[in-house]
Amino acid sequence: MTADPNQTEAPVGTLQVALAHAERLLGSEPALAAEQASEILKSVPGHPAAELLLGAARRRINDLKGALALLQPLARSQPGSLAVHYELGLALGALGRGDEAMAALRKVVELKPDFGDAWRALADHFSALGDTEAADAAFARHLKFASRDPRLLEAGAALVDNRIAQAEQLLRAHLKQQPTDVAAIRMLAEVAARLGRFGDSEVLLARCLELAPVFTAARHNYAAVLNRQGKEAQALAEIERVLAQEPDNPSYRNLLAAILGRIREHGRAIETYEGVLAQYPKHPKAWMSYGHALKLAGRREDSIAAYRRAIELKPGSGESWWGLANLRTFRFEPEDIQAMQAELARPDLSQADRYHFHFAIGRALEDQGSWADAFSHYEQGNLLRRALFRYDAEENTSHVSRSKALFSNTFFEERSGFGAAAPDPIFIVGLPRSGSMLIEQVLSGHSAVEGTMELPDVISIARVLGEKKVRSRESKYPEVLATLGAAEFRDLGERFIEQTRIHRRSGAPFFIDRMPSNFAHVGLIHLMLPKAKIIDARRHPIGCCFSAFKQHFARGQSFTYSLDDLGRYYRDYVELMTHFDKVLPGRIHRVIYENMIGNTEPEIRRLLDYCGLPFEADCLRFYENERAVPTAGSEQARRRIYREAVDHWRHFESWLGPLKDALGPALDAYPGVPAF
Repeated sequence: MTADPNQTEAPVGTLQVALAHAERLLGSEPALAAEQASEILKSVPGHPAAELLLGAARRRINDLKGALALLQPLARSQPGSLAVHYELGLALGALGRGDEAMAALRKVVELKPDFGDAWRALADHFSALGDTEAADAAFARHLKFASRDPRLLEAGAALVDNRIAQAEQLLRAHLKQQPTDVAAIRMLAEVAARLGRFGDSEVLLARCLELAPVFTAARHNYAAVLNRQGKEAQALAEIERVLAQEPDNPSYRNLLAAILGRIREHGRAIETYEGVLAQYPKHPKAWMSYGHALKLAGRREDSIAAYRRAIELKPGSGESWWGLANLRTFRFEPEDIQAMQAELARPDLSQADRYHFHFAIGRALEDQGSWADAFSHYEQGNLLRRALFRYDAEENTSHVSRSKALFSNTFFEERSGFGAAAPDPIFIVGLPRSGSMLIEQVLSGHSAVEGTMELPDVISIARVLGEKKVRSRESKYPEVLATLGAAEFRDLGERFIEQTRIHRRSGAPFFIDRMPSNFAHVGLIHLMLPKAKIIDARRHPIGCCFSAFKQHFARGQSFTYSLDDLGRYYRDYVELMTHFDKVLPGRIHRVIYENMIGNTEPEIRRLLDYCGLPFEADCLRFYENERAVPTAGSEQARRRIYREAVDHWRHFESWLGPLKDALGPALDAYPGVPAF
């Protein structure tokens, strides 16, 4: 942290000793460092190195305005000083002036691309804005340059270049020799996270923190991977712990907001995003994240304004345009469509923005009745999105076959009485866009039932049981269930109840888990929670699948980006549920969406009877339920029965041949079931 002095009035030796002493004090006793630097400046007014030390010391004692008073003019007079621009960036960030802070930090890495700490600070700012791609790239550069160990430098370079397999190989070899190197452990955890192996990343970061409990950056990563796995309670505890150390860190606050949104604390999430926007008022991603949070809280007009602001700042933000389209009841103006088409024509548009534009324009044209053009955009958006996944329909078909082979009448009879006694959960399973949200709104209108969200906990339990670490290895699930005893299934059920407690707010005795893909785990649910209710939400195969095809899902649902994949997935789902109807007769209650639409009150009464709940009139007025709905069709949850959707797919029927072919007997037999 030295700037070349242009003037000295004190003896050089004495001055250098005094400066070195002040710099040593800076890390441990910044107030004393400030006093030392002030004394130097009395003797040598305007000395750049002393001014820098005083500015840095003032930042550390939280005299941020005093720090800026020194650092800003110093940056103008010392445009090539890395240390000055770095300190200025940190001071501006601490003051909540995020845009200016990022400009200063960018200046640092322009001057010195291997300045690891500056990349880390930039990563925090990008993370606060929700720009995951930029944050990952900056963080990778931080990892590359933070260590001077040649082996870690090489691994860091591989991470920056996205040579993930090579980075993993280098890090594992290094850790064999240095098993307690926390920097290397953290880098390996980053590799695991990049590969989607969040469980492995969690284990590595837990080890890292065991070795170095004060490693705050690793704890932030730990909170992030916990959140990605749906472990919100643990993630919240960890992020609050790091915020206690750095309450103004923008990256930490952004993660806090994301976790709060997942546990339906929308008020706190919105307040947190508003704090981020105070720091970054001109960043479109921050406005877009704010729009998402407002949408989930049911603040429609405010969310529209936020998305519009994001678009104003960055017209090429396809995700912001999709945010508007995904409001469902929103209608684009002709000039909006022209603007989107103009952006889509840009050759420099990112792939992510491009597919978001296709989905958004498709929705806009569909609202106009331009069926052929709308389908063309949906098709192009899905082709781009499908190319990003390694989805294999055979894996799902294999899971169905293996489940049918395992789950026989005898298998369940031999395990009668297994599991936890809690009757609390009501599982709604099926496919996305099947009418499950309507069922949830109906049930959550009952005084004894709380609606939550799509909870990942059953899937997480199944994944742990399967012990599938790499894609090429076959999961041990569901066959591993045959090896578990009564106590183990009871423990699994109790774990589910405990893990999901963070989502329960009202004190109602029952709560809803509306994760659609839990249909694949009905056997597990029955064994670990035999008193839980299971509701199968089923909609016309083409109506359900095409509605999913038109939808861009933020995460998961990788089977929805191809008509053939969708048809096969729906057929597999029907086959598995038909099997459970045979081996667990009466266990699952089926709701046919079209029946619920056409014969609402009798269907609702039948549903409540299955759940063992007395009829309440509020269940008929589900559209008055003001709870926040974190789902693609959240606005429709606040509407009366949506009859228009039943046959809407027929406008597109001439293009849906691949879907019909893949559905096969599942389409022909609907609403009945084929003989599998």
